[in-house]
Amino acid sequence: MKHNLVSTFLFLFLHCIGILAQGPSPSPTPPPARATAPAPGPPGPTNVTKILEKAGQCSTFNRLLQTTQEISQITSLLNNSNSITIFVPPDNAFLSMKAGTLNSFNDQQKSELIKFHVLPQYFSLSQFQTASNPVQTQAGGTSNREFPINITTNGTSVNITTGIVNASISNTIYIDSQLAIYQVDKVLLPLQFFVPPAPTPAPSPPTPTKNDDSSDSDSVSSVSSGVINSPRGLLFFLAVFGFVYVS
Repeated sequence: MKHNLVSTFLFLFLHCIGILAQGPSPSPTPPPARATAPAPGPPGPTNVTKILEKAGQCSTFNRLLQTTQEISQITSLLNNSNSITIFVPPDNAFLSMKAGTLNSFNDQQKSELIKFHVLPQYFSLSQFQTASNPVQTQAGGTSNREFPINITTNGTSVNITTGIVNASISNTIYIDSQLAIYQVDKVLLPLQFFVPPAPTPAPSPPTPTKNDDSSDSDSVSSVSSGVINSPRGLLFFLAVFGFVYVS
């Protein structure tokens, strides 16, 4: 019994020495800190081509936007906080045009055609009621048969007249506080493509000046006076007078 107690004591003594030799247990390693995600930047401009792709049935207009590079101008306007309105004809509106009309336009006219569908200001449907005609487009001026459009409303209907076609807004494709995109039932054809500008009036002919008769009579009087006042002139005058009198 005494031997067992001594053995137990020695075991516990040696165990304590072993624990002391190992030192304190290491503290647990903390998990690695998570990297802080960068703050999101400002949103980019609205992607018009993506909107039209999602809307569907606008592939012809969407293709013209890109081939004429007018999409770059639209993106730049939106990126610079400009507000615009876009009228988009669907594919069937292009198909209903007279055969060959679109292909007859040169590159400049195709660019002007796209610009003619873009207004450099924002219009909600209700704001068309107070539109001031003719309405300016991105294509150019509104005078002398250039690129005018007139917008009128009748209740909830919005009608667009170009002088060549009469169209109506048939659907709202996209709208926010900066950009409005509306579907129209016809391709908006500008007046300038089909009616040449009115000729510039010719300048008025200059007003003819009247001859001054008084100056002629004054010169005759001065010559006569000079002849009479000189001695030889006086003799010549008397000779002529006497010859006429004798005759």
